[in-house]
Amino acid sequence: MQIAIELPNDFTQLRGIEKIIKEIHLSYALRLYKSDEVTLSKAAELAGLDLYDFMSACKQEGIPTISISQEELLEDLNGFNSYRFGAGT
Repeated sequence: MQIAIELPNDFTQLRGIEKIIKEIHLSYALRLYKSDEVTLSKAAELAGLDLYDFMSACKQEGIPTISISQEELLEDLNGFNSYRFGAGT
């Protein structure tokens, strides 16, 4: 599907059409991911980036790519340490 957007000629000449298209795709993908409407991998696909580059873009925009609470992380780490040091064997 295609969507048409009107932009002033001087703006498109300044930025370049291809750059504007990439920026729009990335911005929309970031917004969808931030609002939990798509997964990280789907957002990366929409942005036309590989997963690592999309995660880097998220970092630049202050969008977390790991959604785990501090309590969940500590619980997981405690479970890992118990297993690692013999309590889980």
